[in-house]
Order: sequence, then structure tokens, then C-alpha cells
Amino acid sequence: MSKGKAFDVFPRLRDVRIQPLTYQGRRGVLLQDPLRLTDQTLFVPAELAGALMFMDGRHTLEAIRSALAVRFGLQVPMDALKSLVQALDRALMLDNGRFRNVYREALRHFREAPARPMTHAGSVYPADLPALQDALEGYGKRVSSWPEAPVARVVGVVSPHIDYQRGGAVYAATWLPLARALQGVEQVVVLGTDHNGPSGSMTLTRQHYATPYGVLPTNRQAVDTLAAVWGEEAAFEHELHHLGEHSIELALVWLHHVLGGRSVEVVPVLVGGINHYIETGQVPWQDARLEAFIEAMRDLMEAKPTLVVAGVDLAHVGPAFGDPAPWGLAERARLKREDQRLMDAIRQGDPYAFYHAVAEVKDRFRICGFAPLYLYLRLLEGRLATITGYELCPADPEFGSIVSICGAWTSGSMTMA
Repeated sequence: MSKGKAFDVFPRLRDVRIQPLTYQGRRGVLLQDPLRLTDQTLFVPAELAGALMFMDGRHTLEAIRSALAVRFGLQVPMDALKSLVQALDRALMLDNGRFRNVYREALRHFREAPARPMTHAGSVYPADLPALQDALEGYGKRVSSWPEAPVARVVGVVSPHIDYQRGGAVYAATWLPLARALQGVEQVVVLGTDHNGPSGSMTLTRQHYATPYGVLPTNRQAVDTLAAVWGEEAAFEHELHHLGEHSIELALVWLHHVLGGRSVEVVPVLVGGINHYIETGQVPWQDARLEAFIEAMRDLMEAKPTLVVAGVDLAHVGPAFGDPAPWGLAERARLKREDQRLMDAIRQGDPYAFYHAVAEVKDRFRICGFAPLYLYLRLLEGRLATITGYELCPADPEFGSIVSICGAWTSGSMTMA
């Protein structure tokens, strides 16, 4: 039996984005490819959606059909399951030979391109430079309270990665005052949230990053140094995540704008989760491999004037993210208190207080930036920060689901002992 045929008999679902949805009066889930290898989406009705949880490469279709009957009391025709598998295959949502061939070709094109393309130009922001400039400056009109512009060099920026339309005021308050404070920067380490990366991953790329201003060259020597510490295979195993991931791209567009189009070297790092430490009762600063990576990054920062950027959001709560009920006034008040603990830790440059604030509640609020924010605070440990903005953003039409965001600058000033 061929490998491709085995995957047909024992279907394995890829890591795809699954979103509850009601379509034409039918409840179900919408599947999307987070790697953007295809624009196809697939609606799976509720009576078939349960089959997805058994598509792990170990169950035959007959075993899946039996599991649905035993677990959920569903009598699903075999033809319906076969049709579902065929549709998943056509949409490149099965981890099989066809998907792997497309993946390898996409990775080859990504690496051979002059620069990583602007994946979100034309949707999150204009691809046309004059229109982009107008749009970014226009977000400044939404800022109700500007932070006092920094007088000293800023060494770190916490930037949202939510779309500009919802987070524009926090983006603007964070980035627009920084033109003078970033004049001496020669290198930018960008820690992006890898929405599709496995827990514990650090994903590098040697590819340059494009913005409407031009190309920001990646410091490939720095990338090679980090890859040697983390391990070449592990560092590039998920490199194609850089193609569709927005957390680095959206920060670099603002950076390039504030720099007036000036080119600086970048070191783009996509950071997976660190929730596995919470689950095992460990703490990340006792992980020797992670500590070695942090030390290597600190050494790179010593080599030339460096800005560290974390592309992160905070909480993701409400029905859109799996909570049973919308979040009302009482829940929002609690959320703000919890977010305040995180922002206090950012202000003090305290990675340990930040980690414990999330770990104590077992990441109840789904911090979408937990790992890169921890890494940011370790790299700039003990340095004081200014919170530039904070906002609760709607994640559904009823505003019962919420994404919270903040911005911050970290200065060179150290916390007093």
C-alpha cells in the first residue's frame, strides 16, 4: 500500500483553523488553511464535524464511523465520510503526500523569492505607499491620549498584532512618537507570535521582509548564529509559517513608516507557545536550551544598537474563542484587572512576575503573545517601560467576544533595586 493511499485509509487532519459557524441555517465549523497554501475554505456541518477529531492517522473510516456512533450516537453514512475526506484532500487540509508536495514547492518559492511578500497588503493596510502613509497617520486622529514622547533612546517596543482597523489608535500611540527615539537603531529583533507553531518552537528565516517602503534585509549572520544554538532543523522546521503569519509583518510596516523608509537589518523570530511549562509545573527560566537561546540573542544585541519588538496581543475571551457565554460588564472589569497585572510587569521589566500572572490562572484569558512577551521581557530584563495604550477590541458583532491589546516602550533605564 502506498503512503498516499495509507493516508486516504487513515486520514490525518492537518493543523487547520477551525471556527464555529452557522451557514445557510446549518450549524457547523469553517476550516481554513493557516499557511495560506490554498484560498479554499471548507464548511463542515455539525453532524460531520465530530469526525474531524478522529482524523489522527490512526483511525480508518470505518473506525471513525463507529466512534461517532458510540461517542455521539450519530449514524453517519460511509459515503458521507468518504466525501468529507475527498473534500479535505482537495482543500489541502489532510497531512498526506499531496499536501507535502505542495508544501515543499511553496517553501522553495518562499526561499527563492527576493523577499517575503506583503501577505496582508491590500487587506489590513494599503499596498500603495502614499495611501499607506495617509492611513497610518490617520490612525493618529483616533488617539484620545498621547503618551509623552520619549527623550532617550527606546530599546524595545510592544506592538499589537490585531488588524489596524480595530487596533489603529494603540498602534499609532505606540509608533508615531518614536521617530527621534529610533534614529540610532541599526538592528531590529522582531519577536512575532506564531499562531500556528507548536509549543516550545522558535522559527527563523533567512528571507528578507518587504513593506510598501521597500525591503528590510534580514541579518542572516545573526540568524545563522541563533540557528546554531537552537538547532538548524528545529529552527527552520516551520519556516513557511513566516509566509502567512501577520504578527511580524504588521509591526514592521509601522517600524518602516516611523523610520521614514530607512533600511535597518531585522532578525525575525516566530515564537511558539510556552504553555507546556504551565502544564508540567515547570518554569521557562529553568530550561537550559531556552536560556542558551536568550543568551545568544543578548550577545547579538550587544553587537550593534538594537531595538527589540514584540508583536503581541493580550486576552482572547468570549464565545468566539470557546467561552460558553458573552462577556459582560463584570467579566470585562475582571479582564482589565488581570491585564493590569501583565502591564505592571511590563512596566517593571519583570519577566517572572509576568509569567506567574499568566501561569497562576493557567492562561485562562488566552494571552496571544504569552511566549514572545516573556522572551521580550527576558531580553530587556529590569528595564522600565511606558504603557502607550490599552484597548478592548470587539471579536464578534455583539462585542461579547473580546481581544485586549496594549502598546509599550521600553527604555534603557533600569529598575531601582
